[in-house]
Amino acid sequence: MKKVLFASSECVPFVKTGGLADVVGALPKEFDKNEWDIRVVLPDYTCIPPQYRDNFEYVCHFQMNMGPYIGDKYVGVMKYEYNGITFYFIDNLEYFECFYPYSDARYDIEKFIYFDKAVLSMLPLIDFQPDIIHCHDWQTGLIPVYLKTEFASNLFFTSMKSVITIHNLKFQGVWDIKTIQGISGLPMDVFAHGKLEFKKSANMLKGGIVYADYIATVSETYANEIQSAYYGEGLDGLLYARRLDMKGIINGIDYDAYNPMTDKALFKNYGPDDFRTNKKINKTKLQEMLGLTVDKKKYMIGLISRLTDQKGLDLINYCIERLVDDNTQLVVIGTGESKYENMFRHYAWKYPDKISANICYSEDLARKLYAAADAFLMPSQFEPCGLTQLISFRYGTVPIVRETGGLKDTVIPFNEYEHTGDGFSFANYNGDELLNAVNYSKFVYFEKKTDWNKMIDRGMAKDYSWKNSRAYYEGLYSYLIG
Repeated sequence: MKKVLFASSECVPFVKTGGLADVVGALPKEFDKNEWDIRVVLPDYTCIPPQYRDNFEYVCHFQMNMGPYIGDKYVGVMKYEYNGITFYFIDNLEYFECFYPYSDARYDIEKFIYFDKAVLSMLPLIDFQPDIIHCHDWQTGLIPVYLKTEFASNLFFTSMKSVITIHNLKFQGVWDIKTIQGISGLPMDVFAHGKLEFKKSANMLKGGIVYADYIATVSETYANEIQSAYYGEGLDGLLYARRLDMKGIINGIDYDAYNPMTDKALFKNYGPDDFRTNKKINKTKLQEMLGLTVDKKKYMIGLISRLTDQKGLDLINYCIERLVDDNTQLVVIGTGESKYENMFRHYAWKYPDKISANICYSEDLARKLYAAADAFLMPSQFEPCGLTQLISFRYGTVPIVRETGGLKDTVIPFNEYEHTGDGFSFANYNGDELLNAVNYSKFVYFEKKTDWNKMIDRGMAKDYSWKNSRAYYEGLYSYLIG
């Protein structure tokens, strides 16, 4: 039996702020339980819904020595079975009593350093000796560092390997060396230039990249992009040096959870055979619900996103009044930076029959929009993987994307001469190129309806379920276990 422990700061259904939680929640259950024992460890946040948290089982507790700044700390270990997977929760109210899993940077850094050391410290006590610890993002970046330093002399840990997945390189866990050394108790030599040191500070994600046995990221193109200065966030040299130990594996989506034939949120269910009639029903019902002009012939563009610079919203701002002509509607769902929230609110106030700004996150409304929209817009500046375009394919909605990261890997641009492709794309980060791509999509939608419907057929036939990604992870784990 091959054993793997996933370590993460979030995981569906317990706690979610972004796509990381979907990955950690969906991937473990895909493995064959006769061959693989995959378990997950998370912080025991008090904001985990009570229907789960009230049923956690106590496993053990102990005192753990940290660095000189914080000394000994209590560690409790709780356990819960869900979907056939064992989840462990590191319990400490001082760190994990919260309404939201992240707070200010200095405090987050301390609590995740504590979490990283606790994950390794609990293993001998819970009698689980994984072959591999699969770490996710900067919050777990010190696990590979501890494994190769403080824990290396303990026989229990000597054959353990670590993998770190970079979900978004922009977030790295950077603070001054003195503080991180004082919290972690790691020896000073790990804060040298080729190790954790980063622009005279210490960088937790860099530690993970330097010390992990293997690095994964969430698309092949993103793995290549982050080796360049434009996308590399200061770590491009290191990532280029480790490129032979790095692989991009595209994320999947849960095909049972996202299924237009069974999704209870939809006004009318549909599949590949009847989307031509039933998507329109979803469109008119959503138009009615949101107070837009009710007309099944309108071209509806959806946007579900965190409202941040990364998502290319400044490009939309540049051309939004030209995007929404008399035949086009734009429906936005998301929260984020106030400048973008206010931008969409302003245009929705100015064009109430064409633009709907829903400054919230509602899973129910999001699903209704996936089903109702004709196209989905993702003009990201960078996009490690992106899940929105994968869900769009599933719901027969055509993605319009910028060619970056996972968007480039998953969306094949439409070619009207060869009758190929399943979406529209543009290459340069430029508002006019975005507008041209949208205008071309409108032309195909209104003038070449057969081509448009065939694009939907091709998109709905794609398989981005987790079973495809799982095969790559199985290969990676087996290679490391040897």
